Amino acid sequence: MRRADRLFQIVQYLRGGRVVTARDLSERLEVSERTIYRDIADLIGSGVPIEGEAGIGYVMRAGYDVPPLMFTKSEVSALVAGIRLIRAWGGAEMALAAEEALVKIDAVLPEAARGHAERVPIHAMTLGHLNTADRARIDRLEKACDARVRISFDYADKDGARTRRTVRPLGLWFWGQAWTLATWCELRQDFRMFRIDRISAEEEGERFAVEKDKTLAAFFAREAC
Repeated sequence: MRRADRLFQIVQYLRGGRVVTARDLSERLEVSERTIYRDIADLIGSGVPIEGEAGIGYVMRAGYDVPPLMFTKSEVSALVAGIRLIRAWGGAEMALAAEEALVKIDAVLPEAARGHAERVPIHAMTLGHLNTADRARIDRLEKACDARVRISFDYADKDGARTRRTVRPLGLWFWGQAWTLATWCELRQDFRMFRIDRISAEEEGERFAVEKDKTLAAFFAREAC
């Protein structure tokens, strides 16, 4: 669970008006009591009216609530358009997460803004270019980028010539109808971009340490020259 989500959950648990101990919160959120103490201190420091102390418990004064998300109609339209694009062209897990995010956003919008998401006149179609295997591959590559795990795969270039590559995955790019993976290629000892629809038989390897000259920032810096 992300720290921001955990802080939100702590506020929700304390809204009931009864004393809640750090142990109760740590068990519910599956973190240590020390982490709960730090989170409570940060919430109090940011102005959340929590009273109590370690070893006794905490309670939140009545009348406090988390303010609703305030999106303009243009912002809602942008979010919905992005979600529909991901649903049409993204990974399967990515598309599902986008749908769930939209439900959460709609649930906390002010009453006047609810329902606007369904009326956004922006849609996306797959046109058959993205198959189930490619969707699953997008999810796997996205996770590998996040976890900094080396990937080995067979790659066919535009002429059909095949090579076996081992890369450090750095990021994914969508170009309208094709996804590419930005990498540091161990074979070429240089940055390379690979179309994911030409990747096959990929396998995860070991984690790699961050090296400044082999990062996404270094890739951007070189491309900008």
